[in-house]
Amino acid sequence: MELLRSHVELLLSNALSNLGITNDTWKSMISPSREREMGDLSLPCFAFAKQLSMAPQEISAQLAQSIMPNEIVSEVNSTAGYLNFKASPKWLANQILAGKIRIGDATGNSPTGDKSVLIEHTSANPNGPFHVGRARNAILGDTLVRLNRLHGNEVRAEYYVDDMGKQVAVLAWALENLTSKRVEEILADREPVNPEWQDKPDHMRVRWYQAAQVLRGDDAEKESIEKAIGDMVHASENGDQSVLDAFENAYQPVLDGMLETLSRLRIGFDEFTKESIFVTNGDVSDIMNQLSDLDIHGVADNGAEYLDLGARGLKGKTEFYFKRGDGSSLYATRDIAYHIWKFKQSDNLINVLGEDHKLQSKQVSMTLKELGQNNPEVLFYSFIKLPEGKMSTRKGNVVFMDDLLEEAKAYAANVVREIRVDYSEEMISEIAEAVGTSAVRFNIIKVSPDKGFTFRWEEALSFDSDSAPFIMYSHTRTKSIAKKCAGLGIEIDSINSSEISLESLDDCPNGLYNLLRTITLHNDILRRSVEQNRPNLFANQMLNLANAYNGFYRDCKVVEEGEVNLLYLAISEIASKMLESGMIGLGIQPLEQM
Repeated sequence: MELLRSHVELLLSNALSNLGITNDTWKSMISPSREREMGDLSLPCFAFAKQLSMAPQEISAQLAQSIMPNEIVSEVNSTAGYLNFKASPKWLANQILAGKIRIGDATGNSPTGDKSVLIEHTSANPNGPFHVGRARNAILGDTLVRLNRLHGNEVRAEYYVDDMGKQVAVLAWALENLTSKRVEEILADREPVNPEWQDKPDHMRVRWYQAAQVLRGDDAEKESIEKAIGDMVHASENGDQSVLDAFENAYQPVLDGMLETLSRLRIGFDEFTKESIFVTNGDVSDIMNQLSDLDIHGVADNGAEYLDLGARGLKGKTEFYFKRGDGSSLYATRDIAYHIWKFKQSDNLINVLGEDHKLQSKQVSMTLKELGQNNPEVLFYSFIKLPEGKMSTRKGNVVFMDDLLEEAKAYAANVVREIRVDYSEEMISEIAEAVGTSAVRFNIIKVSPDKGFTFRWEEALSFDSDSAPFIMYSHTRTKSIAKKCAGLGIEIDSINSSEISLESLDDCPNGLYNLLRTITLHNDILRRSVEQNRPNLFANQMLNLANAYNGFYRDCKVVEEGEVNLLYLAISEIASKMLESGMIGLGIQPLEQM
């Protein structure tokens, strides 16, 4: 609770000085209390024990006795060597009503800071529909974009299009050499395309890719196929425009289909940058020349060139190859060029990568350093899986996101249909789409990125207190209250918060006090979530905010016997706006009713 910090520091400065502590290094030790029941801010007293020849518990107890509560700090207590400070509910309410807590804008229309950030995420190979294995990258990346905007940063969401790799070459070869009849013959033992997606080009074209992959394993055909694919890749790596055009014709409809799927999850991008640009514009050639001049440069027997990063302390795979024996570039070389280009667009870069990219990312970072360039921040994430037996596939087929989202929508529709028997099917469908997609997003966001987990429907779509539907329902509850007050003639937007009496807060209901404290913490946690690239921290804060609002709803009647409590209504409206902006920050769709 940074809003309280300056007042606590002033109180502590005098109290510690009286004990003989004259330096101010203790200021960095103040942090949010471990237990909310104890307070809002805490000072651990263990570091003072040696200097004062006292036990930490004794130090914290003496400090608690010497610091008198005031109109800002309502309680000072000592617990197990920690000194805890609890803010006054009246002071908290005054700060909140006075607009000291920023609501924020998660749409990026009104940045308040001076930091610009370029976030690259997803960047999946455009060779088939978006599948569940790629979901965490896209959802985490988009959430980082949204939270940075909510925090006030200028943000650019970037998709790096792999338009010249082997995966695209396989697709291009298949489209040129196989008929639809031949494709279906090759894939006769696989599940057919879901009729729901027969008009979606990513679902159709992946059949060509899958068929080509089967043929690449056929002893009779693989040699000629591999040569043809290899020739195309080699030509693309040397900037052959006709091949690059053929690749684009092959992948662009697939990419469009993938982006359509992501749009259901409210994921979009500001820019799309093609890998091939850095070959055709000469950047890759320049970089290879620079790397060849470094003192850790080496040449393999086949003429391929590399950097010996082991000489710089890298463990494991120490040779970083950047040029083939024939002089063409590798993906990693083009990635170096891309990073240098990105740093010309923004001073702050964030990459979202799976944990299997750690070595490659380290090699890129070390190479950038050799070239005198900055390094990006990287958010690594572990992978998710589905429970066995759910949405099973045959013959190695993946679980497509389109199918997952349809199942999420159907699951949510059944839940809504049971709860809201008076709703039309059209309304149920609308709510189910919002709830289903929001639930899928939130169930991924709320887990720390470094932890793997199993996606379970019953957890994701629960209306209990650990899910997106719970947050959404809490928000609709605020809307219901506002609508009721408007019906009683209250012009909510014209309420003058400065004229609201706070005298009743001398005896503050627990539900209101907890909501005030949770609101005040909101931006502190948002800042930590952004600074640490951990969306799960803010996801947990949103759950706390929703829970706190429901406690407030239980303890504080905004409308009672036709009379509106303006203090409660004003706090409810602030909570409503904070819930809505926070939901947008997480990619959860706000609804007027559920």
